[in-house]
Amino acid sequence: MADISTWDLCRVKGDLCRSRRECAIRGLRQSARWASELAYALKDVVVQPVTPEASEDDDTYHLARSYFDLQEYDRVAHFTKDAKSSRTKFLHFYSKYLSGEKKRLDDVVDPVTASDRGGNPALKDLRVELEQQHKDLDGYCLYLYGVVLKRLQLHKLAVDVLTEAVHLEPLHWGAWLELASLVTDKDTLVSLRLPDHWMKKFFIGHTYLELQLNEEVLEIYHQLQSNGFESSTYLMAQIAIAYHNMRIVDRAIGGFQALQRVDPYRLDNMDIYSNLLYVKELRVELSHLAHHTCSIDKYRAETCCVIGNFYSLRSQHEKAVLYFQRALRLNPNYFAAWTLMGHEYMEMKNTNAAIQAYRQAIEVNRRDYRAWYGLGQTYEILKMPNYCLYYYRQAQQLRPNDSRMMVALGEAYEKLDKFQEAKKCFWKAHAVGDIEGMALLKLAKVYERLNEDEEARAAFQDYIRSGDSRGSGDREDQAHAYLFLARYCVKRNLPEEAYEYAHKCTEFPETKEDAKGLLKQLADTRVSDNGSMQVEMQEDSPDVRLPSCPGPNHSGTTPFLSDVFQFRTPFK
Repeated sequence: MADISTWDLCRVKGDLCRSRRECAIRGLRQSARWASELAYALKDVVVQPVTPEASEDDDTYHLARSYFDLQEYDRVAHFTKDAKSSRTKFLHFYSKYLSGEKKRLDDVVDPVTASDRGGNPALKDLRVELEQQHKDLDGYCLYLYGVVLKRLQLHKLAVDVLTEAVHLEPLHWGAWLELASLVTDKDTLVSLRLPDHWMKKFFIGHTYLELQLNEEVLEIYHQLQSNGFESSTYLMAQIAIAYHNMRIVDRAIGGFQALQRVDPYRLDNMDIYSNLLYVKELRVELSHLAHHTCSIDKYRAETCCVIGNFYSLRSQHEKAVLYFQRALRLNPNYFAAWTLMGHEYMEMKNTNAAIQAYRQAIEVNRRDYRAWYGLGQTYEILKMPNYCLYYYRQAQQLRPNDSRMMVALGEAYEKLDKFQEAKKCFWKAHAVGDIEGMALLKLAKVYERLNEDEEARAAFQDYIRSGDSRGSGDREDQAHAYLFLARYCVKRNLPEEAYEYAHKCTEFPETKEDAKGLLKQLADTRVSDNGSMQVEMQEDSPDVRLPSCPGPNHSGTTPFLSDVFQFRTPFK
């Protein structure tokens, strides 16, 4: 594949114009829109207009297309059964597929409450028909064949067919998207035999984003922006989503704000923008976004999701659930609403409903780590640690460098008394960048529980130091850390450091009495050793005069954890 900087933009725009036309005449509206948006980003590039090609069954095609636009799919299939041209043949198969989908949804009274949403009754017959004509199918019909195989859970065969489809018709974005949805990891992506075409770069960028390979995504998209696509709203949205995935919230919000200035009536991806505003608790901005999206189209799933987030931020969880349910009735495959609804049920302490919602989210998109993580939380509440461990492990595999997943997995191991695995998880969470600042504390407590005092001391010291540097930390946890260190120093006959830690403990109500006892013990020991030290104990603020010494906050006496103890972990 040629380097992006060497692309001939005239050829690229010409390809996009052809793709736009070919997708439009086949009723593939989303792919036609994608090609149109990219072509618009190259509006300064001049190309020759594309001349429509006449076919031998033009009359049949136009009749079928008129029925197709009116959603009379069975009529389309009937009048195109003897189709000769590739576009009319595609309408024949596509209408059969859409007819089955329509009947499936009509049979489901409520897609939100239905325990089994059923399958498309036309899929098996359609598969047989497409398989019989496999050798005569063009890239668009092969795309539909791949979709049918995917819906029948024949994923390996679907990958082969979709790969063949993008070789025959590399300009059809919908085929690339379906292929991307079947790529589960980077190794699978590398193993695909893809055409050497400029569309491959967009496919790799999209797939990397789905696989949470966000740094690689940004590199690809910034290259595309620097080589002709700087005004592409598609790229602007993808870059903002990458920053969202990386939890660089301010840059992600800035990206969506810039996108809104360019395309103010856009609803695509506004649900993700609302998630960011929710995380930052920007109530005014989220309220404005909810009113704005509602004024554009109140019956879009994205609009309902934005409004649901607005009510959730106001702690009106019942109303939030209603809007997420409305989003699902509008689009049963809108997996983001399933996940968000699961979160709301968790807030309402309805674990059974939360489990159902998260399971539906995973059924639609198995790469939704939030749904896996949510299932882990529900089973943690239900005190079912083995289930909890399974779901947290799935979430961690999808987000291997997210410290929250590692901490949750470590806690699950700890509850199952698998302390060695728990230590590895907590240490890795610290190593990859602890988002919540709890990994060192949990690691220290595991060492304390196992009576590995040297390691626990080092971990507690680093926890205190990191909390001081970030200006955060739970006071109860800090009190526990100082008390352990004070007792450790008493046990190791380090009176000066013990005094400093014990004196620090008097600042916390939870450890004040224990600290007073330790200070008295230290004073008695010093008196018996020297026979001359004067000890003054005050009831509320004990003060023992000792020689000046470096304390736990002195950088010269308390080295970092990695300087004191070599952890026995397999992570590299």
